[in-house]
Amino acid sequence: MAAAREELQKDLEEVKELLTKATRKRLRDVLMTEKHKLELEIKNQPPLKPKDAAEEEKSSLGGYTVKINNYGWDQSDKFIKIYISLNGVQKLPAENVQVNFTERSFDLLVKNLNGKNYTMTFNNLLKPISVEGSSRKIKTDMVLVMCRKKREEKWECLTQVEKESKEKEKAAYDTSDPSEGLMNLLKKMYAEGDDEMKRTINKAWVESREKQSKGDIPMDI
Repeated sequence: MAAAREELQKDLEEVKELLTKATRKRLRDVLMTEKHKLELEIKNQPPLKPKDAAEEEKSSLGGYTVKINNYGWDQSDKFIKIYISLNGVQKLPAENVQVNFTERSFDLLVKNLNGKNYTMTFNNLLKPISVEGSSRKIKTDMVLVMCRKKREEKWECLTQVEKESKEKEKAAYDTSDPSEGLMNLLKKMYAEGDDEMKRTINKAWVESREKQSKGDIPMDI
């Protein structure tokens, strides 16, 4: 949406530039008609949503932008608290530290901290938050983002994606058959492991089959 508005604005500026150079009445009439048309289109563009405004703000930033991946969090009955460490952030003007909240997300933007910009986005929060009741605090070398819970209930994690990931992992090991649970664990280790890990698992599997063939206690892996 912001890109479309920007293109219309560029077209309008070019038409205005051509108007200053045009001398023929017919050409000027055509350009004036186009100018009014573009101005009407820009006027009828829907207002920028908070997220679009944040994206537009980011695109206009100079310098190097760093995505923040490290953070800590905890919670009280009323708030989810996210702690982001940024050296010297307390020295910035307050307007350089911005947080946009929606019911299920927030977007942090820290501008011009030691020549860099920092961003962090959380989408699909586990539960709804109150936009009006949420805020941010600037502390020494730290930004504290406070998301006001809509319901005073405990969150087991921050996002829906984290919850689904944990449930899948739990389902992989949550079985009444111990040997099946072991198999699932080994399959996961094999899929995610390096070549050395895969060789080790293959060796264990071969040795277990050899024990079975000799009548030893089976180890079904």
